[in-house]
Amino acid sequence: MDGSNMPTDRMWKWLNRGFSVHARMYRLTRGVVVGAKTGTRRITPRAYVPDGPNVVVVASKGGNPRHPAWFHNLRANPDTTVQIGSEVRTVRARVATPEERERLWPKAVSSYRPYASYQRKTTREIPLVILEPR
Repeated sequence: MDGSNMPTDRMWKWLNRGFSVHARMYRLTRGVVVGAKTGTRRITPRAYVPDGPNVVVVASKGGNPRHPAWFHNLRANPDTTVQIGSEVRTVRARVATPEERERLWPKAVSSYRPYASYQRKTTREIPLVILEPR
């Protein structure tokens, strides 16, 4: 893990700009997350893995050694909404237990294979966040 394939801070700046363009589309349709420190409502598009009535999101940040900002936002403010297609759901976020992670990690990797390489790039365990209906 020499970090040579890790995105640089400059690269993250550009990636975040791209994500913000995508997020603007969701602003029109009310998909919302709240900032951890500011309390500001934020929109963060995410890929997800369906798990029965729950939605699972992966806090990978491409294998970066630090958790993504949205992960901290959800830990600080777990009650939020998600939008899947035209459906807006009210949910509560929580980190998967070790037993849940053991079952869900293979599902996440099968839905997006790079998650496996992201986990190999970092020493942190990439969290799985379960969004449960409220």
